[in-house]
Amino acid sequence: MAMAAEQLGALPGIRHVIRADAGHDGMVLVTADVRADTADVALDTLTRLSVAPEDVALVRLERIAPSASEAEPLALVWSDLLGQARVNTGTAVRYLVFMAVAGLIAAFGVINQDQILIVGAMAVSPDLLPITAACTGLVVRSARLVMRGLGSLAAGLGVAGLTAFAVAGMLNLFGGLPNDFSLQPQSIVSQTHVNAETTLVALAAGVAGMMALETRASAAVGVAISVTTIPASAYLGVAAGVGELSNSLAALGVLGANVAMMLLGGSLTLVIQRAAVARSRDASA
Repeated sequence: MAMAAEQLGALPGIRHVIRADAGHDGMVLVTADVRADTADVALDTLTRLSVAPEDVALVRLERIAPSASEAEPLALVWSDLLGQARVNTGTAVRYLVFMAVAGLIAAFGVINQDQILIVGAMAVSPDLLPITAACTGLVVRSARLVMRGLGSLAAGLGVAGLTAFAVAGMLNLFGGLPNDFSLQPQSIVSQTHVNAETTLVALAAGVAGMMALETRASAAVGVAISVTTIPASAYLGVAAGVGELSNSLAALGVLGANVAMMLLGGSLTLVIQRAAVARSRDASA
């Protein structure tokens, strides 16, 4: 650990390296302030020194400075991004519950042509997480990460669609649908055609979602991602629930196109950032 402290202190972008005894069991604690563009190098250094991965913690802190003269450069921390991707590909029960709730709310939004309910459903949906995980897998060429991310996304959207199907089916069976109910497309409530607007919005959502994940702003930007998935999923489920299969197939096409464009947008964002980071390191070397 003395060598770890020494080598970390020699890296540019690392300050305040402190080594201290952590207790009577002989353990030693090393802490340091690590700039974002040096984080991956610091972690690689600890790996070469055979420090166990479970003994390493990288914590992101928001810095409040009296002046902006020493603004930290924006950088992509690949270790952080890969760690999040591996966690976000897991199809946890909580994730599926959120998707079911989003499907239920969106179903009533589609049935009642209520845009407020649709926006509420998009705010609940956490489908940003598996999409960005799949983008990360594409860029680092990890087929396993891509498949797990897409599998988690498919499971979540499937649960949302099935929930909307159940709601519409039950209302249709017991006469609970509005008297003027119609599946005619209206603004954000339903998406039944692939066009330039939907594809460009999905592409932009993929870019925004990936950058938001890197800056921990995913909760705020998640609605932008879900505008391309939840309305189409709910519309698909409601259309199937009331027996309008042609409309449900059209919504499925929109959903597939939107997911493809989001994957493209998120992956391109990572590729460009990766190239920019490499160029910056080459310039400073």
